[in-house]
Amino acid sequence: MTDRLWLTGDPDSDQLLTDDFFALALAMLLDQQYPMEHAFAGPRKIVDRFGTLDPARIADADPDEFVEMATTPPAIHRYGRSMAGRVQAVARAVVDDYDGDVARIWTDPGASGEAPTGAEVVERLNALPGFGTQKAQIFLALLGKQRGVEPAGWREAAGHYGDDGSRRSIADVTSAGTLQEVRAFKKAQKAAAKEAKAKA
Repeated sequence: MTDRLWLTGDPDSDQLLTDDFFALALAMLLDQQYPMEHAFAGPRKIVDRFGTLDPARIADADPDEFVEMATTPPAIHRYGRSMAGRVQAVARAVVDDYDGDVARIWTDPGASGEAPTGAEVVERLNALPGFGTQKAQIFLALLGKQRGVEPAGWREAAGHYGDDGSRRSIADVTSAGTLQEVRAFKKAQKAAAKEAKAKA
């Protein structure tokens, strides 16, 4: 487990992500079509402007006012308007399904009545608005590798994102150096996919 996350390079943003699991979940939500370190700085912008990351307060906020907050430069995301709606939708899901405590996704009993398995955690994360399987796997890998959340079979449930020593995703970012390694991996993957498509 990492004592303090290094995901943005900004001490205040990284401290928030270290201290608040809901902030971390929102950052994962924002990590789409946007540089990783900027996406993970989004929750800090929200709390600075909105005053809180309380899921109930966010879910109940006036949508138009929340969009205005999210799109005020610097916006929380390249697509600030649509992401504002997704942030509120995730907050609503956390309030309705987990009584406002996002950590219950990986602490509430699973089908066996015991602690949930990694596969069950991925299934729950996948059900959150704007997540999907890949994002759920990456978030589980981040929780397991850096936050000490290690449900049974979590590495397998996270797929290759759970591989020890990999440099595939934000789950593997612990410094400016590893951020560049992950970025290089993503770039190589895109290039390979483009080449394969051209040959098809």
